[in-house]
Amino acid sequence: MNHYRHLRDWVLASFAWLLLPAFAALDANQAPADDLMTLKGVGPRTSARIVEARQAGPFRDWPDLIRRVQGIGPATAAKLSSQGLRIHGLAYDAPDTGPAAAPVSEWRPMVPRPLEPVRQPR
Repeated sequence: MNHYRHLRDWVLASFAWLLLPAFAALDANQAPADDLMTLKGVGPRTSARIVEARQAGPFRDWPDLIRRVQGIGPATAAKLSSQGLRIHGLAYDAPDTGPAAAPVSEWRPMVPRPLEPVRQPR
């Protein structure tokens, strides 16, 4: 029985090492281009832009990265952050944009517009 427990522990440890990189955080100021490309939505061009932009200086925060890296906006930053990209250990905190649509103040039935009269050809 003891043999199976060691085997089980070995298998669990093996799978943990395989899954660990998928959940590890990447710092945008330090991650190599190859590691940045492991994020969904980041290809060679975007990773090169990130590396090139940080050569001028490290990113201060997410708005700084969005401003300096072409092709990364708030939506992309949110997606990359959800995959583990961090700046100084911080995830992207999307600004609150408010309600999507104003609430309807009163109910109005939908009434079709009247049709134009049919004109007969002369």
